[in-house]
Amino acid sequence: MNDGAHSSLEYYPVTLFTIVMGMAGLTLALRAGEQSLGVSHIASGVVYFLTLALFVVISAGYVLKAFQFPKAVQGEWTHPVKLAFFPAISIGLLLLAIATLPVSRPVAHVMWLAGALGQGVLTLAVVSGWIGARAFLHGHLSPAWFIPAVGNVIVPIAGVPLGYIELSWYFLSVGLVFWVVLLTLVINRLVFHDPLPERLQPTLVILIAPPAVGFLAWVTLTGGVDHFARILLNSAYLFGLIVAIQIPRILRLPFAMSFWALSFPVAAVTIASFHYAAAVGSDVHRLIGLALLVILSVTLVALLLRTFRAVASGVVFQPE
Repeated sequence: MNDGAHSSLEYYPVTLFTIVMGMAGLTLALRAGEQSLGVSHIASGVVYFLTLALFVVISAGYVLKAFQFPKAVQGEWTHPVKLAFFPAISIGLLLLAIATLPVSRPVAHVMWLAGALGQGVLTLAVVSGWIGARAFLHGHLSPAWFIPAVGNVIVPIAGVPLGYIELSWYFLSVGLVFWVVLLTLVINRLVFHDPLPERLQPTLVILIAPPAVGFLAWVTLTGGVDHFARILLNSAYLFGLIVAIQIPRILRLPFAMSFWALSFPVAAVTIASFHYAAAVGSDVHRLIGLALLVILSVTLVALLLRTFRAVASGVVFQPE
């Protein structure tokens, strides 16, 4: 391998796993939309296999980096911002487990077990890093810190169908508690401190994800839509409206991998809308889901094109 290839691998970012999160979210959103429209699952099937391929390729690249440049991985782990992106690995696996359930239950089971174990370990490791010996500055905090919490509330969506009820309650409890704590800290940082750096501005969209995924996990565990489920869904809509106001400004920023933060949260609220529409027979929420699905699909196409362009030009594999 030449020096250029070595250099690129050294700067292979852990944030690439957010691509898997976004594509898996699109798979599930398309599947929910197809079910709502009563059409075949061709589109979601194609995206599903593409997502699997991306997960394998991205994982292989990061494993190679870990073997050849362990200090670079350690540098990401000790980085105050990049640390929060490591659970994107287990989250991607958990989302793939959900998407795989209709295809192969045994394979989905293995994926879920690996993802849940990874998420549990990474949550403890990341939180221990947050409250450890080193001090974090207020500027280090961003909505990306929600990623470990969001991963926990994803666990029950496949965990319940696979029979892991009590374990699913554990992960949901952890996720919801950390959502409340981190939401307070993040809002304080956004209101009373310096604005987010340009590269982190797209992470504002992550605000939508915890209540949207929390809604899906809650109704999966409780078996129906209750008052608390409605609070979660409408909280996701509120954050969606707040973020929508910021989107024109965010889209004018130079492209970075953080733009993938636009994908999974939108997918989550799309799926939640379809699920609510089916549960209560709401045509309004079904239309909201369809509108969000169009926005999500356009966003993912644009993100893939810009990412391939950035990878081809070597912009992604650069020191920051």
